[in-house]
Amino acid sequence: MMSTNLLLVLIGLSGVASAGFYARRRTWIDAVLVLVAAAALGLFAAGIRLPGDAGRTLTLDPAAPAPMLEGVRAFAVEGDGLRAAQWNDLPALPLLWQRPEGGSLRLHYPRQLALGRTFTLRVQRDDKTDARLQLLAENGQLIAETRGAGELAVNWIPPLAERVVLKARLLDAAGKIIAEGPVPLTIIEPNILQVQGRFGAPSFDLRTLNELLAGSGALLDWQVVLGRAITRTELPLEEMKAPNLLVIDAAWFERASGAERSALLGRVGGGLPLLVLGANANDPGIWSRTLGLPLQAQPSGKKIDAPLELPVAALNPATRDAGEWTGSDNLVWTRSWQKGRIAWLGASEWHRHAIAEPQALALWWQGVLDRVGIDVSKEVEWLEPEELPLPGQRMELCARGVQGEASFPDLKLTRTWTPRLDAACVAVWPEKPGWLRVHDAKAGEHAVYVYAPGDWPRWQAAQRRDATARYAARTPVKALEGAARAFPAWPFALAFTLAMLLLWWRERR
Repeated sequence: MMSTNLLLVLIGLSGVASAGFYARRRTWIDAVLVLVAAAALGLFAAGIRLPGDAGRTLTLDPAAPAPMLEGVRAFAVEGDGLRAAQWNDLPALPLLWQRPEGGSLRLHYPRQLALGRTFTLRVQRDDKTDARLQLLAENGQLIAETRGAGELAVNWIPPLAERVVLKARLLDAAGKIIAEGPVPLTIIEPNILQVQGRFGAPSFDLRTLNELLAGSGALLDWQVVLGRAITRTELPLEEMKAPNLLVIDAAWFERASGAERSALLGRVGGGLPLLVLGANANDPGIWSRTLGLPLQAQPSGKKIDAPLELPVAALNPATRDAGEWTGSDNLVWTRSWQKGRIAWLGASEWHRHAIAEPQALALWWQGVLDRVGIDVSKEVEWLEPEELPLPGQRMELCARGVQGEASFPDLKLTRTWTPRLDAACVAVWPEKPGWLRVHDAKAGEHAVYVYAPGDWPRWQAAQRRDATARYAARTPVKALEGAARAFPAWPFALAFTLAMLLLWWRERR
């Protein structure tokens, strides 16, 4: 196609040549008419633009499909805005929108949980008045409750590995329901923890830890030195193929030979996490030289109060951040060691809580193990949808470690995984509320819960507001400043036509 610049050059040359022809014949009016016609035609082809609004502003309807966008220079939306899936289908244009204030809430909870872990449901809300949060079982039985102002959270330990749809209810101080809705949860069997323990001295704490780990189904390779040349050994009930945690006490490390320490740290450097029980440490110099851990004597009788009252070890780092080591409130300091991780536990006498507070003790130890950073590798990891899946709305399901195809028996369709930066995704449109099953040849069966349109309206409002704010940040309204609008072309076409008609009339006289 001929470029606009070349077309303008040809129009100008033709106009000048024609005007020169009439000038030689001394018909000056005709020469002027030719120049006028050429100028009008050139301006018509150039498409003159003037400062001001270009196009129109389209008001979007969240309930309507994506509209025709011809001539649209900006969007406008009212209320909470659109869902992220709807914004992803639209081009980046300036958005005119006023974010509503208040009236929303957000729920935070894991959709999948290993058996034995604590399920925590947190509710963030704009209203900071006193309220009560209840967690109900499928049969309506109350299983957890809390009250307070601002953010609320309830905890629950599932008893079985199963797929359930719990119910959460938020009530005000007078008992009136503020919001309620389903809380879908899939409880899975936990990955087996494979622990190798080497200890230089027996203690009630070691026995309690052994019982906690054995009760969780962990495989234990446990050796405790009882005296000179006397060691109690506990072998795993089945073959330990890939240990994923080393546990030692400080006494074993301090008495070990240099070769034994090097071998231990070599395994840690290869990626195996190490937990050191520091209650019986006696030689700060060894820890400083080998691990860069600066230990200092602690005041006698010093304790921590929460979440459990525990005595502090005799030797501990003096500050939360100690060189390469970073501490936490439960007296665990950690550092990276090549590909692995080392943790120092500076508390003792947790065995005193085994009878009176077994659940609290288990939760505390779970927090300690979380700080250690045990990595139980998973071939496939399912990712939760970006927003609440709804019937008839586009849902994107992503997973890591999958390829090929995924089938949706409930929808009677198959989708091919599309690779992304760190995952693969498929898009589907759920037909009805409830569990939507998905099957992958490698990952097996999985299910995503599809919410009803009336479930958690305030949570949906918060998600739409967040998605709309993200879209608005892509193209600020300031982009409209300096936008140009096309000058109407018909005046140039009219001038060209009149000039040519007048020239023709003069030629015909």
